[in-house]
Amino acid sequence: MSIQSPEDLAGLQAIGRIVALTLQVMARAVRPGITTAELDLIAACELARWGAESSPALVYGFPGASCISLNSQVVHGVPSHHTTVQPGDLVKLDLTAQKDGYVADAAVTVAVPPASLTARRLAQCAQSAFESARSVARAGSRISGIGRAVEKEVRAAGFEVLRQWCGHGVGRTIHEAPQVPNFEDRRSSAALTEGLVITIEPIITAGIDKSFVSSDGWTVVTADQALSAHYEHTVVITRGKPMVLTALQ
Repeated sequence: MSIQSPEDLAGLQAIGRIVALTLQVMARAVRPGITTAELDLIAACELARWGAESSPALVYGFPGASCISLNSQVVHGVPSHHTTVQPGDLVKLDLTAQKDGYVADAAVTVAVPPASLTARRLAQCAQSAFESARSVARAGSRISGIGRAVEKEVRAAGFEVLRQWCGHGVGRTIHEAPQVPNFEDRRSSAALTEGLVITIEPIITAGIDKSFVSSDGWTVVTADQALSAHYEHTVVITRGKPMVLTALQ
């Protein structure tokens, strides 16, 4: 969507803050021994406390309030009572929620001590790639510039973008136009416009650029079982740096 009124901005800021606060509570709860189902229950309870709802559950029938992916799991991991966080795990928390007709989406990667150097570097790289992309995402610039910035940062660190997975428009529902690739896709030649609401979300791996959907029909995993990381915010395009809706100020 594109922001058309002060009410639009206020609604997006409200759900963006709810997503940010909920992710913060979830991230603080990540520890060895906790199950991904327990982390998801935290998400569900926090959203209910704020009067918000999980968008993946409502729109796609996803079996959880949040997506929780461990290690070689890339995105869309299904919360389970049988999956327990272990020391050294790389835990991706991805939350999309809606309230009053507005939607926001964000993700963080938590490295559980004693995570390997590769795991910690990968998580940091995903965040750094977001910051690089944010610096070029302004009204009048090409969408392809976002992917160029992400891939440059990721490759400089010795990692790879998982090209199948990308950012997207958001605001009224979970996935809207345009797609926002994490590599320089020259087909993404449209210009960013002031007020456009999108996600910027580097999804990267320590291995090769290949992934597939596992047998549960949801969870994406790396083909070579390499670690992956994910970092995401919902942003509003402006003439300067984008406004980040899902970051706590």
